[in-house]
Amino acid sequence: MRTRITLACTECKQRNYNTTKDKKAHPDRMETKKYCRFCKKHTTHKETK
Repeated sequence: MRTRITLACTECKQRNYNTTKDKKAHPDRMETKKYCRFCKKHTTHKETK
């Protein structure tokens, strides 16, 4: 079962991306580098509630 998650920028704390992930395959929180339009650069984005 795939669940919806929100990714937030670690620098400005803005919630920029919505995506889905498989909780059985990846139970820990997701972290990836993505473009933040508020910081205007690539930053690390972490999964939020």
